[in-house]
Amino acid sequence: MWAAMVLIVLLFFLSVYGAFIGPKRAKEFFNSTALGVYWVAFALLLAVGIVLFRRLLRVPALLLVHAGCVLILAGAIWGSEAGCSLQKTLFGIDIVPTGRMQIYEGYSDNRVILEDNEIRELPFYIKLKDFRIEYYEPGHIYIQTRQGDAVWEFPVQIGARFQLGPQFGAVEIIKVFENFRIAIDGDSRTAVDEPGTGINAALEVRTESPDGRVSIRYVFERSRGHIYPDAPLYMSYERVISDYVSELQVIRNGRIVAEKDIEVNHPLHFGGYHFYQDSYDAQAAEYTVLMVTPDTGLASVYGGFLMLCIGVFWHFWLRKLPKSAQTRSAEQNQKANKWKSNTQSRAY
Repeated sequence: MWAAMVLIVLLFFLSVYGAFIGPKRAKEFFNSTALGVYWVAFALLLAVGIVLFRRLLRVPALLLVHAGCVLILAGAIWGSEAGCSLQKTLFGIDIVPTGRMQIYEGYSDNRVILEDNEIRELPFYIKLKDFRIEYYEPGHIYIQTRQGDAVWEFPVQIGARFQLGPQFGAVEIIKVFENFRIAIDGDSRTAVDEPGTGINAALEVRTESPDGRVSIRYVFERSRGHIYPDAPLYMSYERVISDYVSELQVIRNGRIVAEKDIEVNHPLHFGGYHFYQDSYDAQAAEYTVLMVTPDTGLASVYGGFLMLCIGVFWHFWLRKLPKSAQTRSAEQNQKANKWKSNTQSRAY
């Protein structure tokens, strides 16, 4: 009992220390050899406690709490780097540790780049069918004077006209481009919205000066340095990203065996691995970066947390319900007997 209490108190201080050293150093620290011995000793003490303390076997709620803690620790140890190495040594199971994959649109790959730049290969391929960025609607156009003494912000809507005051006139949104391109036909040049993934969003804006002069200018989202040097106003186009979506296909033996559009917090799970949306090509949106994590031991951890929560809830709340029901029943019987006794007294 005292040994377990000491390890629990030590766990508190270790957790506080790990919170202040950063995620990378914390991962190395909690996976070190010394901490590996600590985790195994902690799990064994809890398991031995179930055998030694017979009361745990008679109280299901406490048994669930202790067994849940053992499952959590066992699953975490089994899914750690040391646990994966042990599985390979004992059972020949080669598990790819956590790493990242960079996949271009239309291509497939099975190589995972680990943190130490080691390359490991999955037993199947992941193909990036398409990658897209989704935005909140509407976007906004920002307008300011060269001196920065006046700033306007307007939601982007085709046909919307905005007055900037008698000194600067008005602006009107003529067209919204998802993928701005210049189409050249002989000597003529025309602005077109090229089909496909939008990587060059822009606005066509009609400006009207106070003296009635009208001009057309283009405002780009990415190339904010693309300005009109003689224009009195500086304009920029901004959209807020709402999500990144990668359309993935899992290919095994030349066949598509699974498909899923993944986004942040909605990974693809296949073959014992989770594939999370981690990053992307911010310049041209031509590739996606996936984080790959094995799910070894994860079922044990989830099952342990479920048992722990049920045990705690049972021990502190559910087990009191029968006693409360018995107390209410006894009070009702007492009231009934008292009423019966009073009735009989009045009858005599």
